[in-house]
Amino acid sequence: MKIRNSALAGIALAATAALGLTACGGGTPAGDSSSAASNGAASGEITVYNAQHESLTKEWVDAFTAETGIKVTLRQGDDTEMSNQIIQEGQASPADVFLTENSPAMTQVENAGLFADVNKDTLAQVPAEFSPSTGKWTGIAARSTVLVYNKTKLTEDQLPKSMLDLANPEWKGRWAASPTGADFQAIVSALLELKGESATEDWLKAMKDNSKAYKGNSTAMKAVNAGEVDAALIYHYYYYGDQAKTGENSKNVAPYYFKNQDPGAFLSVSGGGVLKSSKNADAAQAFLKFITGKKGQEVLKNGTSFEYAIGSDVPANDKLVPIKDLQAPKVDAAKLNSQKVSDLMTQAGLL
Repeated sequence: MKIRNSALAGIALAATAALGLTACGGGTPAGDSSSAASNGAASGEITVYNAQHESLTKEWVDAFTAETGIKVTLRQGDDTEMSNQIIQEGQASPADVFLTENSPAMTQVENAGLFADVNKDTLAQVPAEFSPSTGKWTGIAARSTVLVYNKTKLTEDQLPKSMLDLANPEWKGRWAASPTGADFQAIVSALLELKGESATEDWLKAMKDNSKAYKGNSTAMKAVNAGEVDAALIYHYYYYGDQAKTGENSKNVAPYYFKNQDPGAFLSVSGGGVLKSSKNADAAQAFLKFITGKKGQEVLKNGTSFEYAIGSDVPANDKLVPIKDLQAPKVDAAKLNSQKVSDLMTQAGLL
């Protein structure tokens, strides 16, 4: 995860065109699939608590406002920071929409009973495998777990066959991660769901002995590139994003996909949900429908975030390994337990 400014500054982004809108300013209850959000009559303004990458969400906001005339104010933070703030604010939260990089923060807010139901036509735009079984929020993008390795030191046949093999003695001191970040904790959440508490506890203890901790996935990849460590467990888009720029932090690096439904092939879903307390549920639902729709997902396909498009049958960026070829394990995003992961990682001395 990128390091963010924890100050939650409001960024008002508006467009001048209001295409085909009515002057109606009133909202209907959040989650009402017959609301104005479903028939294009939403208007006014909304506040989005954004834990996604700011540049990606700004692209979504600009396109949404240009099409609808609805003004969007962004408040930026990281997954855990924003989810905790929403829970603390409760029904008094000024947030209309919450967007995250990873699923556990969404589940945290859902478990607090603060999400409205997502409109059915929005849910229909995203395959069930990329949304929680509860329907209280929806997937908006995805990122794949990868092991980036130094290709000047190793060949692919020398890499571990499973993420679990990083616990073996031969990998002691040779791999890196960013354990304090929400990205890595989402990967551990998937491990917990797939393999259970005992196996996760053992793996985390071995990780404490075997791995080197860095602050941020980009920093961990830089360490691989510089030869400080042989490999790092991160998300795919850090590699592709650097390659699309100068490539200076990844010139010696290659991504390795575990596949075979391995925990290390986990595909983390970024989420979006509408708060029950929204003062403009129509516009909030319209925004969620837009970013999971064709135009919103094409921002992922054609932009520079290099995250996976998952909705409205929009394919991924051409540079990425197709989702179907990742052979990712099936994980119900609603079952990812961030609090249990935090406890286990603290017990292992990683937090």
